[in-house]
Amino acid sequence: MGATSRLRRFGSKTAGPGQPVYITGEIGINHNGDLENAFKLIDAAAEAGCDAVKFQKRTPEICTPRDQWDIERDTPWGRMTYIDYRHRVEFGEDEYRQIDEYCKTKNIDWFASPWDTEAVAFLEKFDVPAHKVASASLTDDELLRALRATGRTVILSTGMSTPKQIRHAVEVLGSDNILMCHATSTYPAQAEELNLRVINTLQQEYPNVPIGYSGHETGLQTTLAAVALGATFVERHITLDRAMWGSDQAASVEPQGLTRLVRDIRTIEASLGDGVKKVYESELGPMKKLRRVAGVVAEAESSTDGSADAGAEQVAV
Repeated sequence: MGATSRLRRFGSKTAGPGQPVYITGEIGINHNGDLENAFKLIDAAAEAGCDAVKFQKRTPEICTPRDQWDIERDTPWGRMTYIDYRHRVEFGEDEYRQIDEYCKTKNIDWFASPWDTEAVAFLEKFDVPAHKVASASLTDDELLRALRATGRTVILSTGMSTPKQIRHAVEVLGSDNILMCHATSTYPAQAEELNLRVINTLQQEYPNVPIGYSGHETGLQTTLAAVALGATFVERHITLDRAMWGSDQAASVEPQGLTRLVRDIRTIEASLGDGVKKVYESELGPMKKLRRVAGVVAEAESSTDGSADAGAEQVAV
């Protein structure tokens, strides 16, 4: 799809203006390294009507600073070093093969945010519909170049980034295959810092790039507002239970909330319409019943004897 198009391919689906909002349930590491938790989250996303689920893929030795490897911390699996913990919550190829197969049975896509170039190579073993650049990775040019080289759609989250940094990332990635997400990288983010009008700012700044929204707030109404402002892609963290152990759980949506969110997004996109004012056939009955004075303009518009222009002129006078 060319540089002048705001449409992007996600496997068998298309995202962009005029298309259904592409809705992603961000599992991230909320599975806590447990494949059964991942399957339950995939179930929740599929049942809610999401288009995809997303994971995070890291190579722990690359993504964890060396001076933090041996720091011990308390985890649900006992006290362990940070590098051991990072391995504990990562899935390997065998687990992702099972996830891949499971998603096929549920008719839902999956993809991930790779945090390093080795993770990109890992994900390329699978036919994912897209790759995601986490906000924290927006300034990693090496990673961006590796993602561009895959030729797949790349979703770029813009949290914790300045306009100059975003512009540079777009130059590195190229704009032909990217979809950009407005985001605020606080977990959970406060309403006063969501700044949803940035969606419109990005639409103007990048006229050939579809703009989406990656939300980390609590509640659903602000994400729905993002759709009303024109977001073509929506991502929210999902969890089985917000009280579960893990740093992202509190800013995540539980299954019932996810079902409501998808339902309400579909209602909003149906209600936005095409922006052309018209009288609907369903209004004709109420018009006949309630409008006491038809008005000169109304009569002129419905005239078939060629006097419509004269009538309109008469009203203008």
